[in-house]
Amino acid sequence: MTGTTGGRRGWWPGTGTRLARVLGAGVAVVALAACSPAGPGTATMETEDAASAGQADPGLPDRLAGAVSGDGAFAHLQELERIADANDGNRAIATPGYDASIDYVSGKLREAGYEVQTPSFDVRTFTAGDARLTVADAPVPTEVLSFSPATPPGGLTAPLSIRPKAPQDTGSGCEAADYTGMPAGAIAVVERGTCPFGQKSQLAGAAGAVAVIVTNTEDAALSATLGETTDVIPTAGVQKTAGAALRDGQQATLLLDTTIQQQTSRNVIAETSTGDPNRVVMAGAHLDGVPEGAGINDNGSGSAALLEVAQKLGSAPPAGQKVRFAWWGAEEIGLVGATRYMEALAEPDRAKVALYLNFDMVASPNSAYLVYDGDDSDDLGGEPGPPGSETVERVLTESLVAAGVQGPEGTAFDGRSDYGPFIEAGIPAGGLFTGAEEKKTPEQAQKWGGTAGQSYDPCYHTACDRLTNLDRTALDRNVTAMGASVGRFAVDLTGVPTR
Repeated sequence: MTGTTGGRRGWWPGTGTRLARVLGAGVAVVALAACSPAGPGTATMETEDAASAGQADPGLPDRLAGAVSGDGAFAHLQELERIADANDGNRAIATPGYDASIDYVSGKLREAGYEVQTPSFDVRTFTAGDARLTVADAPVPTEVLSFSPATPPGGLTAPLSIRPKAPQDTGSGCEAADYTGMPAGAIAVVERGTCPFGQKSQLAGAAGAVAVIVTNTEDAALSATLGETTDVIPTAGVQKTAGAALRDGQQATLLLDTTIQQQTSRNVIAETSTGDPNRVVMAGAHLDGVPEGAGINDNGSGSAALLEVAQKLGSAPPAGQKVRFAWWGAEEIGLVGATRYMEALAEPDRAKVALYLNFDMVASPNSAYLVYDGDDSDDLGGEPGPPGSETVERVLTESLVAAGVQGPEGTAFDGRSDYGPFIEAGIPAGGLFTGAEEKKTPEQAQKWGGTAGQSYDPCYHTACDRLTNLDRTALDRNVTAMGASVGRFAVDLTGVPTR
């Protein structure tokens, strides 16, 4: 999951308990395009005829939910970690590790009978070298925000200007008025929150600042990006305590060594051969990680779970709608792969996309069970999505409950992951999320287990995001809910208006 704005470590006890629960309901656990509701492994002409005729089989959602498993997704995660370890420890965009991840996912999809495309797109890549901040002759730990321009080789020396100036102001550098009266040539200091980092940097630069320091709202690394915002200035971040010690007028020197390059990368796209091509259900997850580590929870977990769903659904299911799967590139540097895909999609083809389901981080070690708040009924800081998003939220919530989750909660529908370009295009969307850097509440810990006051994923965007950084119970429950939801919309779009 990209940073553009500001459960227990459970191990599922094998598949025996889960399969007993599913098979006790008479569900077949086999490849779905060649199975019968009557029992495992007994293909029937009715199911095959339904698939070839494009007819929806109402038993598909339950069968798909029963067929997928956390163990199946975990096997893919093991391979993604092996790929990272063989390629400088990461699977970041424009690296051999990312290319090998594309090859792995594409190969598994072709084995499952899909025709696979890997459309390319142009992307800016970013590398950071030295990052140093000195204030009043004392070093202050700092980190550069992705896609920050470099400072001159010797750095920038200028007085700090705390923005907004008046203590009673509640702005955080998101409005032009927050920079009124700032001395030209100053280094603006703003707090994280309420708008994209790129917006803060752009506004500060327009007001005459030579650089920006963003203060985090907690004592944690600020892993963030300026994205593709234009006219930004050198921008770095500091932790909360360090930021609180900065004073207006202090002399500071900021040195940032960065490189921005234009490169080419790829997405992975595969869709079923059956179903109505004029009503397409899309489901996606970003395949890239950050340079700091293997990216196993973020977002190997969503990618692996989605691959498990695609394999078990099969390339020719008895679905009423065509199902299209996507593994996006360059999410971590500004949702670039999904954005370029939507930009390249002709308007008539956009209109055929009935909805989009997003799966980004579905196995956080201190898991929450969160569903994007499609109608903003929880007032979490996002906005209502396009009509139909409330239906997506409801179906995903019900699927989590059916998978054994007590009281799933909403999470802000703020465009922070790859669903952003879809809702901007008027396509209803939603998704599942087990949490990133924010902290679990005592109420959530009582309900779901885990540790209150600790981040949902303490290894978010760090080197420790490996196989040991997963809640296998959360992975299993989420992949089950994903299967149920993809299956439901594949056969039934009730509540999703035609656009």
